[in-house]
Amino acid sequence: MRDRKTNGVSSIMKHEKIDYLEFPSKNISATKVFFSSVFGWSFVDYGPEYSAFSNAGISGGFYQSDLSCSTENGSALAVFYSKTLEQTQSKIESAGGLIVRPIFSFPGGRRFHFSDPNGNEYAVWSEINISK
Repeated sequence: MRDRKTNGVSSIMKHEKIDYLEFPSKNISATKVFFSSVFGWSFVDYGPEYSAFSNAGISGGFYQSDLSCSTENGSALAVFYSKTLEQTQSKIESAGGLIVRPIFSFPGGRRFHFSDPNGNEYAVWSEINISK
């Protein structure tokens, strides 16, 4: 395995494992504000039509595009984890995200789906809180 630097962060590249994700963005500036304020991501711009992110659990980037990804269109779904599902939902809404599927239970936990300001769909999940 080789060690590499991505946006100033060292990572180990693993053979035939997912290493990087890219998403479309209608407005890269708005995308950076949304993800840095909600999830604490960092960004490095590579020209006006691409920005790489880090501090997300996996590295990736946003490229300029009028398209968006959603499960309705058959896209893969990036799923975040949260220890505090309702607080994360509130942060997403405060930053301009839209809840596209309210919190629901599934075997092993609860989750909701949201779209970012570009219309890209994501989900956030958490274990079931037994103390409630």
